Amino acid sequence: MKPLSVQLYSLRAEAQKDFTAVLKKIAGIGYAGVEPAGFWDLSPAEFKKIVTDLGMKVSGSHSPWCRSTDDVNQAIETAGILDVDKVACGYGRDEFKDLDSIKKLADIVNPMQRKLAENGITLFQHNHEFEFERLSDGRLAYEAYLDYCPDIKFEIDTYWSTNFGKEDPYEMLKKFSSRAILLHIKDGDFNLERTMLAAGDGLMNFPHVLEAMDPEVTQWLVVEIDNCKTDMFEAIEKSYNYLTKNGLSKGNR
Repeated sequence: MKPLSVQLYSLRAEAQKDFTAVLKKIAGIGYAGVEPAGFWDLSPAEFKKIVTDLGMKVSGSHSPWCRSTDDVNQAIETAGILDVDKVACGYGRDEFKDLDSIKKLADIVNPMQRKLAENGITLFQHNHEFEFERLSDGRLAYEAYLDYCPDIKFEIDTYWSTNFGKEDPYEMLKKFSSRAILLHIKDGDFNLERTMLAAGDGLMNFPHVLEAMDPEVTQWLVVEIDNCKTDMFEAIEKSYNYLTKNGLSKGNR
């Protein structure tokens, strides 16, 4: 079993009020790690100390969010403070709409990836549904992307990889398992409005999907709930209980 983290973007509304209290509550639930997406009223060093003192680790970072070589120096500095060796990038629908757009994106990503690698940091990319849309030749946009960015790693969002139920999440993870160093875990009913549910409450068959994971590659499972039909902390805790009690991941309790 892989350790369980939570993407703190899920709790952005709560973090605006009291970020430290959010971290304490996450630790109390039992999460082994956190994945930041902003530090709110804390510095990266203050954030790291609180996380460590609470017995958790930083599983990876979405802060800073790398989009060009202009972001790399800050990413290297922040990764050092957080004691992580991987940082995220991500792009929008327009960058994956056709092959020409993907080629242009590769010209941005490859130099960034090389510079980070020279400093011992892995660049990983987080997906939404549009990277799992089909191009005119029938390939997934992500498949074509790998032709031009062969060294990029992925944080596969298992829910978005279905493209709202059009693709099989097991097959999508299996296809990219050799570079899926992190997995985002979320659940829902494949509704276009993107309302989410706690893991185990929706249509995702996680016991089956996670069989496609390469345990030699994937390091963490990361719960993320972009928005929710219920109280967010309730959904975060319910997701933890579902994943740990069913032997799909492990926490600190």
